[in-house]
Amino acid sequence: MNYRRLGRTNLRVSEVSLGTVELGTEYGIPVQGEVLRPSDAKAERLLNVALDAGVNFIDTASVYGESEAIIGRGLNSRRNEYFLASKAVHLRVEGDNGNTLRERVQASIARSLRLLRTDRIDLFYIHSATLEVIQRGEMLEIIQQAQSAGHVRFIGATTYGEAAAVAVLQDGRYDCLQIAYNILDRESEVSVLPLASERDVGVVIRSVLLKGALTYRYTHLPNELNELKSVIRKIDELRGSETGSLQELAYRYVLAHPVVAAALAGTGRVSELEEVVAFAEKGPLACGLMESIRNISVDPEQLNPGNWPRF
Repeated sequence: MNYRRLGRTNLRVSEVSLGTVELGTEYGIPVQGEVLRPSDAKAERLLNVALDAGVNFIDTASVYGESEAIIGRGLNSRRNEYFLASKAVHLRVEGDNGNTLRERVQASIARSLRLLRTDRIDLFYIHSATLEVIQRGEMLEIIQQAQSAGHVRFIGATTYGEAAAVAVLQDGRYDCLQIAYNILDRESEVSVLPLASERDVGVVIRSVLLKGALTYRYTHLPNELNELKSVIRKIDELRGSETGSLQELAYRYVLAHPVVAAALAGTGRVSELEEVVAFAEKGPLACGLMESIRNISVDPEQLNPGNWPRF
């Protein structure tokens, strides 16, 4: 396993980070007869296999169903072997300010600590931080108080879209940024990733497989996403002899960017995690293949799972 510096935190994190949304809730593109969420026993085994494979960075959130509780039970005796990232409760549109907001965030942190069976969270994100939330700064200040109390080591934000990501980087108080980035959603290469490098903010990548669309599951996308299916088929045809699967192409593309500290492998299966670890060990794709990928584009609206129809 290779380890990379997570920006100014100076944490040395595994370039493959385990994303745990599938451990606590149903997630991804459904395939008939296939169950994505593992049993609690299988989830706990996956967590321990991850640590044994050298994965030292685990990502969860308060909204990931039972994920935090499963991590707390499964890795209670191994807490000092990994860095832990979690996320605050989502903000409501109205009424989330002042004491109401403070109480909600403080309760969220306390609940996460209890479920995770730990006294500190290494990286605590504002979850799905909007431009308004970042500009207000109120939520950040509340988390900073938890940081002063020793419950949080470093602070980050997960964002959607360029404007919010740039605002996080320009703010100067965030240690880490988590963004969506993959072989089709490459917008961040233009301004976000260079600015993160300039500001020495750690970058963690989610949606490497676009909620499973950049796997064989893309053939199960609904007809409303036929344009996306067609483009993914073109990407898949680029594999040639260098890569064995669409998933490998996706991970090796993202990990080739020097600003990326870690890419999330969101899975509930040991076999899939082991595949991603093996992909990472192969290193970057050939320059010609990288360029061919960049020559393929798709309507940005199709790249946001939030715009997809319900399956």
